[in-house]
Amino acid sequence: MARTPTTILHLLVTLVCILSTSARTSAYSSDVVVDAFLGCLSADIPPSLIYTPANNSYSSVLLSSARNLRYALPEPDTCTRPLVIVAATKPAHVQTTVLCGRRHSVHVRTRSGGHDHEGLSYASVDPHRRDFAVLDLAALRAIDMDASRAEAWVGSGATIGELYYAAAATNRTLGFPAGSCPTVGIGGHLSGGGFGVLSRKYGLSADNVLDAVVVDAEGRLLNRSTMGEDLFWAIRGGGGESFGVVLSWKVRLVPVTETVTVFSIRRRRNESAVDLITKWQAIAPALPRDLYLRVMVQNQQADFVAQFLGRCSSLVDTMRGHFPDLGMAEQDCQEMSWVKSTVFFFYGTADLPPEVLLNRSSNPYYHLKVKSDYVQEAMPRHAWESIWSNWLEKPEASTSLLQLDPYGGRMGSISPSATPFPHRNYLYQLQLYAVWFDDDDDNNRTAALELEKRMTSWVRGAHDDVTPYVSKNPRAVYVNCRDLDLGTNELDGNVTSYAKARVWGEKYFNDNFNRLAAVKSKVDPHDFFRNEQSIPPLPAS
Repeated sequence: MARTPTTILHLLVTLVCILSTSARTSAYSSDVVVDAFLGCLSADIPPSLIYTPANNSYSSVLLSSARNLRYALPEPDTCTRPLVIVAATKPAHVQTTVLCGRRHSVHVRTRSGGHDHEGLSYASVDPHRRDFAVLDLAALRAIDMDASRAEAWVGSGATIGELYYAAAATNRTLGFPAGSCPTVGIGGHLSGGGFGVLSRKYGLSADNVLDAVVVDAEGRLLNRSTMGEDLFWAIRGGGGESFGVVLSWKVRLVPVTETVTVFSIRRRRNESAVDLITKWQAIAPALPRDLYLRVMVQNQQADFVAQFLGRCSSLVDTMRGHFPDLGMAEQDCQEMSWVKSTVFFFYGTADLPPEVLLNRSSNPYYHLKVKSDYVQEAMPRHAWESIWSNWLEKPEASTSLLQLDPYGGRMGSISPSATPFPHRNYLYQLQLYAVWFDDDDDNNRTAALELEKRMTSWVRGAHDDVTPYVSKNPRAVYVNCRDLDLGTNELDGNVTSYAKARVWGEKYFNDNFNRLAAVKSKVDPHDFFRNEQSIPPLPAS
């Protein structure tokens, strides 16, 4: 999406915000401790890789992968920018940043792709929390493929799209189970579990991690054998930025068929969309594992989107046997390579070349608020009618999205405690995305804030309406759909309060939260790696 004049104005607002913050906190920024931290960094890291608010490139680096403008463009009074951005280009830079941060009481947040829905990898929503630096891992993006072993080492700064492209370039029958958005960073995606189109066949992204390289709170470089199985367990789904900085991941590549079939069938409300969604709930999780069938409702139409590891003729037979009401026919099919199917799932067309997966800036800048839920029993038809009437026909829904991702298959055959991600036995995941862009009134800050209020009210209202039909005690949430409405951390002395963190933590992790806190106590007892929703140390009994 081309930048409009209003987008440019927003960027100027950001710069004003940064300069305003710099002016208001000049006393703090010139503090001996901060100067000492910068001096410590510069001893081992080239000055060209260190950005402070006084640097002309600071704002552009900060915005380089800040996907959600809700946190890139806040009100000046709530700007919470990092003291420093370190654009690490090798492991030693990460180690130095951690060691210097420990020495001078500057906490570290880590950014790989910048898709954190609440912006916590590059900003703080707490105006008093200014004691942090950002480690930007975008340059740590090497991908080393071993096709003979169907394995790869992937830098945390690489994107999902780059991994997909590299796997297919090595062997067109190799893929990886991960998400649909190609610009998501591998580091954040794997840290939260990583669900995607192949997950019903092969499990989560994190289920296919074999090893990792981590810089811990002591600045040590660890792999699976030296970090131990507890930490290795925690980083594969326990959320980012709590246990250390993961530099790279060794992943298992998975076999895909040489020919993959996709389709996209759209139905409006007067074309039985509500009936089809109601039936989809029981059908999609029970389909053969080679078939993934998602529903996306946007602009008052339901889009049934499928990927099948096989040819069209087999897919037609499968759909006729399992979901005849959808009316899928041979003319709906498109046969292609697996890597082209990943292009189709994001862009909605297979006419683009696979090279678009390498475009790290293909996402437009947007404003975003997300809610996620899990459904165990199919929602009744009248509930879908109500949701459609009350929310999906509102003006706010024209750019927003309701997405239904089926589980079942491999997802349900893995223990909920195998990784920190516990939500394996549900029928499907429901996600509500409120998305809005710059409009003609955005040069009026009051109008922009009113638009944000309307859009967040829409997503919260729709989320409230599905409450009777989703998981309970706790109401489960996917950590990669981070939601600060669940609660934020508070300090208990010098560390994060375990009692406060449990409020949101058990919704992300269920019973695994306690084990995550125990790992935190072991590897980072002083709570160096922390943010508004980081794992706290487990209190001593």
